[in-house]
Amino acid sequence: MEGMTSVPAGPDRSAKRPADGATPTSAGGLRRAEVARIIDHTLLAPAATGEEVLALCTEAARLGVGTVCVAPTHVYLAAASARRESQDEPAFAVASVIGFPHGNHLTVIKAEEARRAFADGASEIDMVIDIANAMDENWRAIETEIAEVRLSLPPHVILKVILETALLPDANIISACRAAEAGGAEFVKTSTGFHAAGGASVRAVRAMAEAVGGRLGIKASGGIRTADQAIAMIEAGATRLGLSASAQVLADFPA
Repeated sequence: MEGMTSVPAGPDRSAKRPADGATPTSAGGLRRAEVARIIDHTLLAPAATGEEVLALCTEAARLGVGTVCVAPTHVYLAAASARRESQDEPAFAVASVIGFPHGNHLTVIKAEEARRAFADGASEIDMVIDIANAMDENWRAIETEIAEVRLSLPPHVILKVILETALLPDANIISACRAAEAGGAEFVKTSTGFHAAGGASVRAVRAMAEAVGGRLGIKASGGIRTADQAIAMIEAGATRLGLSASAQVLADFPA
């Protein structure tokens, strides 16, 4: 892990999380706590139980991650757990997914999902675009649906847009990122982790970084299970990591 750089800057507005791009505590590379703060600790399995969500939240507090990401039906439970885990401010932020995992929900449904997730305690929303529009290069439609979801939420809520980049060539990734920015998103995100085409890749993250130029955050998610993979994504430009194997990844970073 020698030669690691600091986490790239990104427009993260979460009060829970320090500014991305903070200087590492060791010149040799990132420390475990620094990486933990940019992790969205994730449980989105369709059969996940309330007990499993509570275990995820307990682990999130122990690991010091910035956010947990759960299905809309588990937002209230995760938000309550975040409050119980800390006597002061919540131990972590809560994110939820909408239009998940396929993205072909009607926009009005996505907007309502987002409103309800916020009402239940989510301060971050990860929405899946209508992936067919990216395949068809219908950037105006993508911008419009993102804008409608953005308008359904208070300004302080972070909106991340999932592009399913494993399906897209670099040119389409760049155009989709520009549509997300025009629609008012704060982050672009690689993948749901549920598509057979695959998850995050260094190629995709580099294309996203080229497109957003530090104006939006970049979340790499899907298939990241080792510290080396996490480092590669950060060095390519990721400012967030969506992980289900957070403990496993963090174990290989120095304390």
